Amino acid sequence: MHTKWTARRLAADAMFAAMVTVLGLVSISTGNLKITVEALPVFLGALLLGPVDGMVIGGIGTLLYQLLSYGVTATTALWIAPYVLLGLCVGAVSARHGYACTPRQLALLAVLGELGITVLNTGSLYIDSLIYGYYSPVFVFGTLPLRLAICAGKGIVLALLLPTLLRITRRALQPRAN
Repeated sequence: MHTKWTARRLAADAMFAAMVTVLGLVSISTGNLKITVEALPVFLGALLLGPVDGMVIGGIGTLLYQLLSYGVTATTALWIAPYVLLGLCVGAVSARHGYACTPRQLALLAVLGELGITVLNTGSLYIDSLIYGYYSPVFVFGTLPLRLAICAGKGIVLALLLPTLLRITRRALQPRAN
């Protein structure tokens, strides 16, 4: 039974990480603006499986996306870190609440998680622009109001979707009695 659960958990981590990669690849990107829902599988995995799984899902999924899109650069780790931290923080909160967060807690996690990703990605963009010599205050910070608005919108959409998606995904991840 424990082996089955371990295999099921590893399969879930791999599935969620693959979803992160695919959602990152099908995002809408224009220069320094990227509209994506690649955080959704990180939220689901962290909320259902905990902080370690959340970190693994966010880390591997985003690493694969970065490798496929940009290869290895001096700032690859900076672009991966927001999703690793998202998985850690959301998973820790979920574990603290017995993996049964209320809709209000899910909404707060969704909005704060998206805000955290936006802030950390802005920092990554700033450092990346300094390292690679394309820094311009307008390029790095000019779209910040728009990016924060998108962040708020994504947080609200996630807050509305997460309770239903968690219920469906939780059933799929439960070990079946023989």
